[in-house]
Amino acid sequence: MRRWRWASWPTRVAADAVRIDGLGLDTAHKADRDAFVDAVTWLTERGALTLADGSATAWAGDPERAEALYDIDREIVTAVHHPTRVLQHLSSVTALLDSAGALGMSAGRAAQRRDQARRARRLVLENPVAYYADAGAELLGQLRAPALAEDLERLTGLTVERRGEGVALVDTSGKLSDIRFPGGGTVAQAALLLAARISAAVQRAGRHAPELLPAPTAAERLAARARRIDAALPSRGLITELAGPDAESVYEESGDVGQEPGETRYPFVTYSWLRGRLKEITGEYGAGFAADLRGDPDRLLDQALDLLNAMSLIARVDGGALALPLLARYRGVTARVKTRTTAGPPSQTALFAVDTAKDPTP
Repeated sequence: MRRWRWASWPTRVAADAVRIDGLGLDTAHKADRDAFVDAVTWLTERGALTLADGSATAWAGDPERAEALYDIDREIVTAVHHPTRVLQHLSSVTALLDSAGALGMSAGRAAQRRDQARRARRLVLENPVAYYADAGAELLGQLRAPALAEDLERLTGLTVERRGEGVALVDTSGKLSDIRFPGGGTVAQAALLLAARISAAVQRAGRHAPELLPAPTAAERLAARARRIDAALPSRGLITELAGPDAESVYEESGDVGQEPGETRYPFVTYSWLRGRLKEITGEYGAGFAADLRGDPDRLLDQALDLLNAMSLIARVDGGALALPLLARYRGVTARVKTRTTAGPPSQTALFAVDTAKDPTP
C-alpha cells in the first residue's frame, strides 16, 4: 500500500493528457477538475484508491485551499490498468469490441490462453447462455473446461449449468441480472406462454415437423448491433484511419464467438403462426394482461419476441423466429388467472400466475 498526496497529481496527469490529441486537462477550469475527480471516484469505488484525509470534491471547488490524501492499492491498480488499446485511437464500437485483435500473436501462448479463458468467462457471465455452436475452436475448449465452472461459481456464488448445447450461469436471486425471466408483467407472462407453445411445436415429427434453418451466430448478431451504433457516430478523419479493420473483418478474424465448421440449424416458426398462438393466449389469459397491450396484439407480440430474443431463447429472423435450445427449459408451463375479492362483488383482476416445469434435457 502506498500513500498518494493529491497536490502534484492533477498537474502530472494534465502534462500527460495534453500529449493525447483530443483529450487534455486544464485544472484552471472547473469542468476539467470535476472530470478529474470523477476519474478518482471511479477508482475509489473499485478499491484502487482509499481516501485517507481531505476531500477531492472540495479541491474541485477550490484547488488553492483544499487537499486530499489517498492510499493506493497497487494490486487493484494493476488489475484495472490493463488497456488493450489506446482509446483515443478508436472511433467505433466494432474496434472497441475487438478483444481478440487486441492481443497479438507475439504475446505468447500462455498469455493467449489466459485471454481466451477470460473471454470465455465473460461470454458466460454477460449472456443468458453461451451456446457451443456460437463459439470458435479457441473458445470452445475453454467453455467445456471444468475450470470455467469452478472460477465462475467461486467468483459469483452462482451455479453453472452445463448441457449438451452450451453453458449458462443460473442467477435464481436476480441480483446480477438486468432482465428477469420468467418475470412479472404482461410482456414477460405472454413471452413465457409463447415460449411454451413454440417449444411444443418444435417437437413435432413427420410432415408437421418445422423447417430447420441456420441462425445468425453470436458474432454476427454482435457485429450487426455494433454496425447500427457505428452508423450513428460522426466521422473523425485521421482517427477513423487508425481504428483498424471494419466490422466484418474484425469478427471474422477475432475467433471470439465465430461459427465452427458444420452449420447448426434450428426449428423455424413463422410470424403468422406466432400471431395465431398469441391470439390464443390472449383469448385464454387476456383478463390478466394490461389493457393497452391486450388491445394491441402486434405490439405485445413484438415486445414478447424481443424479450425471448434477449434471453437467447429464440433468434428473430425475417418472417419469424428460430427456436434455440434453451427454449426447451420452458416446455412444461402452466398458468392461471387469479381473482381478487374486493369490498363489492368479486372481480377478475390483472393478477397472473405461471408455474414452470423445467425440462431436464433441453
